[in-house]
Amino acid sequence: MLESYQGSCHCGRVQFRIRADLSTMLECNCSVCTKKGILHVIVPPEQFELVRGERELTTYQFNTNTAQHTFCRHCGMHPFYVPRSDPDKISVNARCLDGIDPAELRPRHFFDGSNWEEAQQARRRTEEA
Repeated sequence: MLESYQGSCHCGRVQFRIRADLSTMLECNCSVCTKKGILHVIVPPEQFELVRGERELTTYQFNTNTAQHTFCRHCGMHPFYVPRSDPDKISVNARCLDGIDPAELRPRHFFDGSNWEEAQQARRRTEEA
């Protein structure tokens, strides 16, 4: 069920709102997500609103340069980004949502980002079935 959430980076200079179903939250084991501890809630752009802080964001890219790993240039927090797996969507870090107890976050889905190509192919096969 879609619910509204607000979130921010650590220093609060970047703030956003989303409409999302947290039951879709997933965990990825790629090197970036593992090191940052990201729990993904992937939403279409129309369910995401950047409330403030566009100028406070900077972007890190690597490998294929498809993913746009945005983060606050002041506090370094990674509240959302455009993922390689869904470049037409926004992946919000559930740990950056206000009022959410991180101990209660239980991702129900997993993406094997360490084996990205194979995982993406398996995902496409599942979506087509």
